[in-house]
Amino acid sequence: MAIAVWIVQGLLGLIFVITGSFKFFQSKEQVIASGGAWAVDFAPGIIKIVAGAEIISGLLVIVPKVLGRGHYLTLAGAACIALIMTGSIYVHIRRKEFQHAIINAVFLLMALFVGFES
Repeated sequence: MAIAVWIVQGLLGLIFVITGSFKFFQSKEQVIASGGAWAVDFAPGIIKIVAGAEIISGLLVIVPKVLGRGHYLTLAGAACIALIMTGSIYVHIRRKEFQHAIINAVFLLMALFVGFES
């Protein structure tokens, strides 16, 4: 089971650091053009805050395992990702983007798995 947790933890952390970085370093228009139609509903500052939270949460999921200490930070990162994904699912359902909501539900389940196993 430990190997499964490591794999899910690594994937979850990397996905959130990478996708958060894309959103953080792109303008609102670039985020929309790259498939983030949800960004139409939000101010550029909110998009940057969400992206920053994704980057930090992704790092919190990965770094404690690499350093071998601070495992409570993994739980905090997984909880933050779960909160972000809950909000994201809500936004996508409200916009009737059900396929995106399902993908985000998978990320939510991954975060809950990492949180409960850490």
